[in-house]
Amino acid sequence: MTIAIILITALISIGAFSNHELFNQLKFNAWLIKDKNQGWRFFTYAFVHAGWFHLLINMFVLWSFGRLVEHGFTIIFGFPKGLLYYILLYVGGIIFATLLDFGKQKHNPYYDAVGASGAVSAVLFSSIILAPDNSLIVFPIPFPVPAYIFGILYLIYSVYMGKQAKDNIGHNAHFLGAIFGIFFTIILKPSLFQLFLSRLF
Repeated sequence: MTIAIILITALISIGAFSNHELFNQLKFNAWLIKDKNQGWRFFTYAFVHAGWFHLLINMFVLWSFGRLVEHGFTIIFGFPKGLLYYILLYVGGIIFATLLDFGKQKHNPYYDAVGASGAVSAVLFSSIILAPDNSLIVFPIPFPVPAYIFGILYLIYSVYMGKQAKDNIGHNAHFLGAIFGIFFTIILKPSLFQLFLSRLF
């Protein structure tokens, strides 16, 4: 499922790079959702990106952590329930991540946001709950970085870029996606939180 999400997102995003009409039809715009009843934008914005780097970063993080969560959910909850929960995690992250910006920007026709950051953040932080001692090689750092450290750095990056407000990337979505990923995972199986703490400390 992770590979399928990456392929679909990449195909749509790459197509939208040169098709501005497609890009504009899919991007998140709270004013258009509220005033023009274009509710699909709560979901479709996650399949278009601001550029190659934005797309590659999101898909790299999803590839790195999504397989772990997909596999973990399948082991914990069985098949196909685990796969269904994984899809709900991703889709829920997409939608939940827009709520803050919708509330703040629904009267602003000029605010746009794109990218799978919210859903990817939900998957990333779900993986941290499942395996906080997991590690990742992050270029150019020459040694493995623990997953929870990577998660913290990911949020710091989001804070910095969110304050810049110079691109169409939904940086606020990182935070809400992270919150959704943590709580969704714990709600599915509350004992995972105690296991998380025991593995972390």
